[in-house]
Amino acid sequence: MALIECVPNFSEGRDKSRVDAIVAAMKREGVQLLDCEMDADHNRSVITLVGEREPLIAAVLAGIGKATELIDLNIQRGAHPRLGATDVVPFIPIEGATLEDCVQMARELGQKVWAQYKIPVYFYEAAATRPERTNLENIRRGQFEAIREEMGKVESRRPDVGDPRCHPTAGAVVIGARKFLVAYNVYLQTKDVDIAKKIAKAVRFSSGGFRAVKGMGVEVRGQAQVSMNLTDTDMTPIARVFEFVKREAARYGVQVQSSEIVGLVPKRALEDAAEWFLQVENFNPSMILENRLASVISGKSAAGGLRAGVEPFIEQLAAPTAVPGGGSASAAAGAMAAGLAAMVAGMSRGKKAYAQFDAELSEAMAHLSKLREQLTAAIDEDSDSYQAVMQAYKAQKSATPEQAAAAAQAVAAALRGAAEVPLRVAECAAGVAELVASLRSKTNPRAASDLTVAAALARAAMEGALDNVRINLESFEAGAEAEFVVQTKVRMAKLKNPEA
Repeated sequence: MALIECVPNFSEGRDKSRVDAIVAAMKREGVQLLDCEMDADHNRSVITLVGEREPLIAAVLAGIGKATELIDLNIQRGAHPRLGATDVVPFIPIEGATLEDCVQMARELGQKVWAQYKIPVYFYEAAATRPERTNLENIRRGQFEAIREEMGKVESRRPDVGDPRCHPTAGAVVIGARKFLVAYNVYLQTKDVDIAKKIAKAVRFSSGGFRAVKGMGVEVRGQAQVSMNLTDTDMTPIARVFEFVKREAARYGVQVQSSEIVGLVPKRALEDAAEWFLQVENFNPSMILENRLASVISGKSAAGGLRAGVEPFIEQLAAPTAVPGGGSASAAAGAMAAGLAAMVAGMSRGKKAYAQFDAELSEAMAHLSKLREQLTAAIDEDSDSYQAVMQAYKAQKSATPEQAAAAAQAVAAALRGAAEVPLRVAECAAGVAELVASLRSKTNPRAASDLTVAAALARAAMEGALDNVRINLESFEAGAEAEFVVQTKVRMAKLKNPEA
């Protein structure tokens, strides 16, 4: 059974009867309501559903219909930007489904929304048909008022599905597919929204901040708030974002009052925060009672030995299928390198003979932990990106002449993703290799052989990943995605020759 999460955002957070009506409209067998968050200041509700493909699409479609009846954007106002009565509808793979499956669901729902309600549709994130529409903020720029005026006049504002005219009261809807997102807000002890906007600019990736972080400064209940979406908490943990916002606020003489999570959050993200702030030595998720119980109950206890965990992956690598392949193996090698290096650092930290290096070893362990998480996540990401390319090529073969341009763009987007994943693996592996080298003189020499293995694994991970990048770049048609290809080759060259 494939389980997919959907988190529709509706532009109503003050009238509970309206939100209840929207939720009621979405009730279906095979669909579970996990959460419903109403925010009066943002005037927005975030509803979390999980279910199987067909009932989930039907449920969300019904919710969009009910929101269209009840919400009029001509009079709706709130702190949060909005484009539609149903503003954003992301699908997220949970179990037995891939990101590409969610892209297909987004496309199917988009066609149904236009057919039934005549609401124009934009696709974003993994479902985007144009590179600039990957980021939601590019689509939503100027909000409902701007898109209402520009949709039929400006080519770049034309919808992906439907005629270029807004629904008179429901506006437009943005539908997409993405990984799990954490909506995270930090309140400042000031009313000065300009400070929140400056902090948001510093923290968000689009203006030079952290990867997988989007942010804006808004006023909520008379307070300045840094409102953020964390699109990959493995890449950029919640704790790191909180500490950065706190530090930036201090630059302006402002303290952080509190933070909040809107909707649900993966348990692993909070485990990472606990490890970050408590600085527990040798922390791992299996130390948590509930995690250990779940492992034992599911039959995945330590009784099977170390082989029990690694053998299934090796069997999958040996199977005569394209995935998992060299890209996933490279990521796994890099993750093992990071794990070995962290073990060596952990065994020396706190020992009298290496007390002078305690701070450096702690810092190295923190970096290695994050690199290990990113590399571990990339094992599946590499396979998913390959599947996305195959699906895009398949869709291109069956595309009509009218669909040809969009199909070609989808192939290019999938190829970009397939090149980006191994490039990140190579960059992470290079970071691991650098940390391994730095540990030689600061750790017990009896563990030198472990560092030798870690260094070899890191090199193998980087070399294998870079070759995967090369192959994916060669798949682009001549002249296609020229800027992306050039930028990627620059990053590759820097890894091969850091001193250049």
